[in-house]
Amino acid sequence: MAENTIQGNPLQKYYRQPKLYFELPSKGRFYPQGVLQPSETGEYPVYSMTARDELAFKTPDALINGQSTVDVIQSCIPNIKNAWEMPSLDLDAALIAIRIATYGETMALTTKVPGIDEDREFTVDLREIISRFVNVEFEDTIYVDDLIIKIRPMTYKEYTQTSLKTFEEQRVFSIVNDDNMSEEEKINKFTATFKRLTEMTVGMVISSIASIQVGEDVVTDQNQIKEFIQNADKKFYTTIVNHVTAQKEKYSVPPMKVVTDVDDREKGAPENFEVPIVFDQANFFA
Repeated sequence: MAENTIQGNPLQKYYRQPKLYFELPSKGRFYPQGVLQPSETGEYPVYSMTARDELAFKTPDALINGQSTVDVIQSCIPNIKNAWEMPSLDLDAALIAIRIATYGETMALTTKVPGIDEDREFTVDLREIISRFVNVEFEDTIYVDDLIIKIRPMTYKEYTQTSLKTFEEQRVFSIVNDDNMSEEEKINKFTATFKRLTEMTVGMVISSIASIQVGEDVVTDQNQIKEFIQNADKKFYTTIVNHVTAQKEKYSVPPMKVVTDVDDREKGAPENFEVPIVFDQANFFA
């Protein structure tokens, strides 16, 4: 009788292979231990999506809570072991890289041309956007008087949780159209909602502070940092907010500048206009 042997899958050579390699905008910083498998070159392989990955982006609940995004990133960029803990500043670049690996280097956008209200299709080169992300740097140090503040980007988990909470709180604004609710009830609900949104905003700023150093003392305890922020001068808080906002804007996608053709200009279109580029999973991976 022939001896039973365990052989590899003969179809293995047909498994998907990396379609491109890209550099993380964070350069691998801000990843907790074990979340990212380091690369010797600083570039990470990106695979195209599987049929299962594409289906994940069509599951509404998983899209809302972020689970689909996490599953697809880990499937297509296997060096990222836990996408929940990846810094949010790498998120758009990772999704764009996955789209390029799956559908190609360009993406079509359809928008109405101002002045004539007619649809036109424009093409975005996704490689240029990734290149922009890679060439900016997250500045994690702020100097205020004799204090040295270290900040960090939000993780994708924190980003998702904050977005969900903000969405839930903002839903209360729909009550303004509720004729069955008294004006007093509306005011009370609005007041409570604004208070919670304010607390969330302050909480986001506090959680973005990794440490505060004064002299030889370095404070990393979040409770102590929170106590300090709540008792510090407004100027200090504003400085932190402005810096965090500036870093976030570095990793936002600028609108595409479009030059109209002669025919559209004769109809009343401007010579040029801007088209916002929004990466929404519902259509980005359609």
